[in-house]
Amino acid sequence: MAFREVSVYEVREVLRVWLGAGSAGPAPGLRTIAARSGVDRKTVRRYVEAAQAAGLRRSDPPERIDDELVGAVLETVRPARPAGHGAAWEALVPFEEQIRAWVNGDGETKPLSVTKIEILLTRQGCTVPYRTLHRFATERCGFGSRETTVRVVDGDPGVECQLDFAYMGMLDDPDTGRRRKVHALIFTAVYSRHQFVWLTFSQTLTAVIAGCEAAWGFFGGVFAVIIPDNLKPVVNQADQFSPVLSSGWLDYSQHVGFGTDPARVRSPKDKPKVERAVQYVRGNFWAGERFTDLADAQDRVVRWCAETAGMRMHGTICARPLEVFIADEQPKLLPLPAVAYDPPILKTVKVHKDFHAEIGKALYSLPGQWIGSTLDARADRELVKFYHRGQLVKAHPRQPAGGRHTDPSDLPEHKAGYAMRDLDTLVATCAGHGPNIGIYAERILDDPLPWTRMRSVYGLLGLVKRYGAGPVEAACDTALTLDVISVRKITSMLERATETTPPALPAAGAGPTRFTRDPSEFATPRTHLHAVPNSDHTSQERNR
Repeated sequence: MAFREVSVYEVREVLRVWLGAGSAGPAPGLRTIAARSGVDRKTVRRYVEAAQAAGLRRSDPPERIDDELVGAVLETVRPARPAGHGAAWEALVPFEEQIRAWVNGDGETKPLSVTKIEILLTRQGCTVPYRTLHRFATERCGFGSRETTVRVVDGDPGVECQLDFAYMGMLDDPDTGRRRKVHALIFTAVYSRHQFVWLTFSQTLTAVIAGCEAAWGFFGGVFAVIIPDNLKPVVNQADQFSPVLSSGWLDYSQHVGFGTDPARVRSPKDKPKVERAVQYVRGNFWAGERFTDLADAQDRVVRWCAETAGMRMHGTICARPLEVFIADEQPKLLPLPAVAYDPPILKTVKVHKDFHAEIGKALYSLPGQWIGSTLDARADRELVKFYHRGQLVKAHPRQPAGGRHTDPSDLPEHKAGYAMRDLDTLVATCAGHGPNIGIYAERILDDPLPWTRMRSVYGLLGLVKRYGAGPVEAACDTALTLDVISVRKITSMLERATETTPPALPAAGAGPTRFTRDPSEFATPRTHLHAVPNSDHTSQERNR
């Protein structure tokens, strides 16, 4: 026999009609009562007979139908069901422990579904309806048990805003020429339920900050507390009590002035407002729409947030979110920062043995004591700063990709001039060992490409280190006298110790030698040419 729960109101209505309540004529029959009450005629008969057995008379007024009488009728007409359950339920009681083991599983066997449990019970001769088995497994054996939840108060207006990423669909990206996934960064005000949506192709820190900047402009202020999911750009290490936020997010939150209270891992109840908004955005805005590109979708979703989502009658607060937001929340938001946020590059860098570290594809020098060390770097539009355990180590002006900024004081003193191609410092160093050495260095560097001659000057300084400043000064003096600019000649003079020997000038011969000749012997008389008469002309003269 199928079980149907008997309603108190159903019994009360049948008896009221039987007593003639609401009828000017004679008391209606069972068929009329069944039609008016919406129950079967046999059921009406059972209710009336039970009421008559409990002492109800047709002449009694309707006030006679009290809770005691209705309870007596229900006790009579309710089917015999121990503990409120039927025979099928009672048939499952002997198998309760077995069903609990199947539901929970053990180390070797995974938990079974109710469908499989029904098959196994049938094999053992216990055949019951599936719905009864499902109720029994849920109520008595722990199948599909759900934790209870409580509603958390919304808090003060303008304080909390819940934040979450949600996948929307695919969209053409004109920059790459291919279809890409579109994610929605959804902001939901906890008090008013007013929301803002930021569409993006990526889920990086840059995208999150861009969405936040757009949201603060949309809301006209900043919420005091942001409740995000455990987004990788926001939370480095999730923890129930002390989550570790990323350096980039901390830098941004400090600039804007809000606090962050991340939700726990796999705990959507920590941010239920935005979780529910995800389905609404996906179903009411994105579904069935066609967008030309991401910019078109973003323009349309901003209008949708203000005109559709903001002006709908919200079922929980029974008001329009935009109106509640303007009236109660917007005046209490934190003001927007006076200076726009400059997204920095935050990374950990290593100082290499060339005294430089790389950030943003540019090189920056650091003192030699930090070679091999790992430093925290922050690069914004203007400056690049290096920190060690929170202490500022070095600051440089920001360079474009491929650039370099080197502080000569960071380099070893004996290498700084060479690395920086500092000709003046190099000449001054040579002049410090002697004026002629300095002049000689200037003469060496007197070239259209002077840095190509720096090695020769360093060779000259090497001679000073090897032979001393005095001999090199004398050698340079001698070489300058002869106008000989060659470090190799200076080296030769120092090797032969001739730097102080005056140069030997060429001299005339002392006397005649064996093959000496008088200069007159080499003189030859000058010969004069005379004109020779033409032979043909002479013959003609003779013939005359």
